[in-house]
Amino acid sequence: MSVDDALGQLRRLPFDDLGFAQLDLHRELRQGLPEVIFCQGKTYEQAATIFERLGAVHDRVLGTRATPEMASFIQARLPEAHYDPLSRLVMLARGELPPPPATGPYALVACAGTADLPVAEEAAQTLSFFGGRVIRAFDVGVAGLHRLLNRSAEVTDATVIISVAGMEGALTSVIGGLASCPVIGVPTSVGYGASFGGVAALLAMLNSCAAGVSVVNIDNGFGAAVVAHRILTLANQRSQT
Repeated sequence: MSVDDALGQLRRLPFDDLGFAQLDLHRELRQGLPEVIFCQGKTYEQAATIFERLGAVHDRVLGTRATPEMASFIQARLPEAHYDPLSRLVMLARGELPPPPATGPYALVACAGTADLPVAEEAAQTLSFFGGRVIRAFDVGVAGLHRLLNRSAEVTDATVIISVAGMEGALTSVIGGLASCPVIGVPTSVGYGASFGGVAALLAMLNSCAAGVSVVNIDNGFGAAVVAHRILTLANQRSQT
């Protein structure tokens, strides 16, 4: 059979049944990225076992929403795993990862305040781990708009922007009105009582009057990073043709 026909069959091969989890080992063939482990809600043993199995198949394995205690348990089994307590990501790589490109299409990850950093770093580090070029613009919220305007060139030149904000979520609308690229809004659960755990920011972003803004779920930096990764991948492919 042809190479294309063989790849087509590989994409539909069965999953790996661990009993408590059914791992999609061929997701990278279909979607360009391997399955990512959502660590929250899993036992330490379950998370470590999944890391071991995915690590035997893929060069890179990523886990999100891991506690320091779970990360320590995983690292006892896989000493090469790296944990970042701010983003709560566990990253496992086979060999040295190539550095992200220094030029070319990039994602700008902007966040309104320091309290939004865990979500912003989840997005930025996910993108970097999978080979994307990332520029950060942190603590540029609307309470001091001149801080964002000082980064206007990076906003203008970005291929995609991830805008992370809690409170009233206004940063995303402002960026949406300045940028010509797709803007992905990430509402965070940061804020006082009437922010309702991020619902106020979510609704503000969903009702943005700026065109070209899409929104992911509250605190979902990972989900925003995957969308941005696909946009960067397409942009890189087109720049090479």
